Amino acid sequence: MSARQLKDRIIEGDCVEAMRKLPKGCADLVFADPPYNMQLGGALTRPDQSNVDGVDDDWDKFADFKSYDDFTRAWLTEARRCLKDDGGIWVIGAYHNIFRVGAIMQDLGFWILNDIVWRKTNPMPNFKGTRFTNAHETLIWAAKSKDAKYTFHYDALKMLNDDLQMRSDWTLPLCTGGERLKDREGRKLHSTQKPEALLHRVVLATSRPGETILDPFFGTGTTGAAAKRLGRHYIGIERDENYIAGAKARLKKITPAAPEDLAVTRSKKEEPRVPFGQVIEAGHIHPGDWLVAPNGKRARVRADGSLAYGDVTGSIHRVGAVVSDAPACNGWTFWSLETKQGPKSIDLFRLEIRREMAMSMGA
Repeated sequence: MSARQLKDRIIEGDCVEAMRKLPKGCADLVFADPPYNMQLGGALTRPDQSNVDGVDDDWDKFADFKSYDDFTRAWLTEARRCLKDDGGIWVIGAYHNIFRVGAIMQDLGFWILNDIVWRKTNPMPNFKGTRFTNAHETLIWAAKSKDAKYTFHYDALKMLNDDLQMRSDWTLPLCTGGERLKDREGRKLHSTQKPEALLHRVVLATSRPGETILDPFFGTGTTGAAAKRLGRHYIGIERDENYIAGAKARLKKITPAAPEDLAVTRSKKEEPRVPFGQVIEAGHIHPGDWLVAPNGKRARVRADGSLAYGDVTGSIHRVGAVVSDAPACNGWTFWSLETKQGPKSIDLFRLEIRREMAMSMGA
C-alpha cells in the first residue's frame, strides 16, 4: 500500500508488526501515547471504599522492566524507520515509564529537543496520602537526528500564548465531559484518552498542513481528531476493535478547517533574506537619502547599501550600533527614512519586497 493510500486510515493490529509494513519515511511527525507500565498492585479505593476507575487494562501490563524495554525499543525502532529524516516525534508518559523511554530514544539516535510538563488542572487525588499528588505527565519532543531540520512554529505558539513565548510547562485539564468517549453502559471507553487541546498544540507547533502524522497507539483517535481539524493527515494503528469503532465515529463528525484558516504566524527565520542594498536597487530608498535614528541622529545612504555617519561607515546594523552606543543593533527596526510625511521605518520596504517575492512565486 502506497503512502497516499495510507493517509487518514486506521490500521487494526499490533503496532510493531503494522509499522514494519509501512513505507519508509511515510510520516512527517509521530505522536505516541504508549502503555505506561503503571504496575498497579490491586484495586485502588477512595476513603469511602468505592473503587477508583484506574488503568488496569491488559495492554498496560508487562512481566518486568526488561519486557517493557524490549517492547519500547521495538516500536521506537519502527517509528524511526517510518519517520522522514527531518521529522519529529513526541512521546508522552509518566514517572512509571518516561525515563526508560527517553534513554532508549537517545540510544536509537533521536535528538531530544524538549521535555514538556503537562500540568493537569484537575488531577486525580492521592487517596492513600502516601505520596505527592501526581499532577503532571511528561512529553518528550525529539528530532530524528541532531542535524534534522525539524518543524517548529515558534511565532505561532507565541501568538497562541497571548504574544508570550510558549514555555515548556503546559497547564491543561484532563479529558472530561462531552469530549470523553463513552461505551454503551456510559463508562469511559478508553482509560487514558488525552484531551484534544494537548494534541492541538503539538500538531500546530510541529507540523504543517497537508503533512502526515503517525500514531502507533491510536486509541480513540485524539491525534486523528486534531490532525483532521488542522488540515493534516493521519495514520493510526490500533489493535482494540472497540477503540477503533469509537475513533471512526468520532472522526466522521469532524469538519476540517478551511485552508485559508490554517495559516499560522510565520517565524521571521522562515522569511527570505533581503539585504538593505536590495531596497536601494528596488528604488524604495536612494543614495543620498537620510536615515534617522530614534535618538534623532542621522546617517546618509550610500549607493552600495552602506551608511555614513561622520567618519563611520558600514551596514545599517553596524552604524546603528555606533549611533546607539550598543554592542549590537537590528538596523531594520532601528532606522527610519526621512520623508515629507515624517519618518518611515525601513523595515516596511523590506516587507514590501518580500510580498513581491511571494507573489512572483505564486504564494
